[in-house]
Amino acid sequence: MPKLVLSLALLAVCLPAAADWVIGDARPDAPALAARGAYKVGVRTEQIVHRGQLDILRATAANPAPRYDRALTLEVWYPAQLAAGEREAVVYTDVLGAGANNPARPNTPFTFAGRAARGAAAVKGAFPLLIVSHGYPGSRLQMSYLTENLASKGYVVVAIDHLESTRADRAGFASTLLNRPLDDGFVLDTVAGWSQAGSGHFLAGAVDADHTALLGYSMGGYGALVAAGAGVDLAALKPLGVADTTAFVARASDPRIHAVVAFAPWGGARQLWTSASLAGLRVPLLFIAGEQDTIAGFDDGVLRLAREAVNAPRYLLAYQNARHNIAPNPPPPAAYANREDFSAYAESAWDSARINNINQHVVTAFLEQTLRQRDMGRHLAPESELAPARIGPGLTWRHWPAAVEKAD
Repeated sequence: MPKLVLSLALLAVCLPAAADWVIGDARPDAPALAARGAYKVGVRTEQIVHRGQLDILRATAANPAPRYDRALTLEVWYPAQLAAGEREAVVYTDVLGAGANNPARPNTPFTFAGRAARGAAAVKGAFPLLIVSHGYPGSRLQMSYLTENLASKGYVVVAIDHLESTRADRAGFASTLLNRPLDDGFVLDTVAGWSQAGSGHFLAGAVDADHTALLGYSMGGYGALVAAGAGVDLAALKPLGVADTTAFVARASDPRIHAVVAFAPWGGARQLWTSASLAGLRVPLLFIAGEQDTIAGFDDGVLRLAREAVNAPRYLLAYQNARHNIAPNPPPPAAYANREDFSAYAESAWDSARINNINQHVVTAFLEQTLRQRDMGRHLAPESELAPARIGPGLTWRHWPAAVEKAD
């Protein structure tokens, strides 16, 4: 058999057929920690309500502090015990678009496959909690490649549909600015309640909410940083259309939050934080960004945040030539019909599945070190032969220890 034919035959044996590939699967060139973990993965959808919250979009001079109930849809992935006949096979339903009643980008439903068992029983154990917050607009499902992967490694992962901030119900920006950190905190409190013995919830005895990390993309990254202790500069809110900033008060960081992963966090280039407020961050931080990001900004945005959060140990993974979409799933087939929908997922200079695998690897190393206190220096130390910058071309990796006065 000619060598070329033999090589192609071997590839056909070694690689799964394209029809078998599911979002989040490891490519043949995926870094080591991108592989799924030892646990089977279950998934459930939960509905919760945060009652009596400030309705900032409907505030008026006559009624400056109206209240409303914030309904939040959660997707929960967790280590699972599968019954006979159960399989890790699920179909998720999401929508395209940029908000309701937008003729240029109508809300178009689409489905995609995942590797989780809907409704499976949870494994009991003290699994750390990960709270995931999407972009503006976005959805709780837009990073399923990562949420499923981390659940397979022994984490309970809860992704939020933030009211007035999804692709289906996008509303005024002030709601996102105010509510992201509040939603994160409410979800943390809610899951902590579910975890208690006798709660009657399927997560009772299955999650350790005292060891939590926040993972956020874009506005989700903004909310995670605020929830972790970065107070917003009130003067910077005025140009964003927030007339009354009294609702944006600095809050003490929650001691249950032990780490933050901020994908392309928005706000640094808009000076939402001063150097002093960024110094209020003290938990380990992992920033992931594209060096050509024109939405969050890089030099004046994400890199600035990483340099000025001087009291936190922090890492920065930068994708060279990438823009803002370094966090979501690959574009679904339905997005190919609309350039804007496609551009909300895709990176023109990178393959999305490759980015997904690199993110799985680096986030796993970071969380294992910060939430489980496992020494992951061989994967995180910049000088290590296994450092992220050595995974392949096009990556930059930086680390700053805590309490440095000046970062280079």
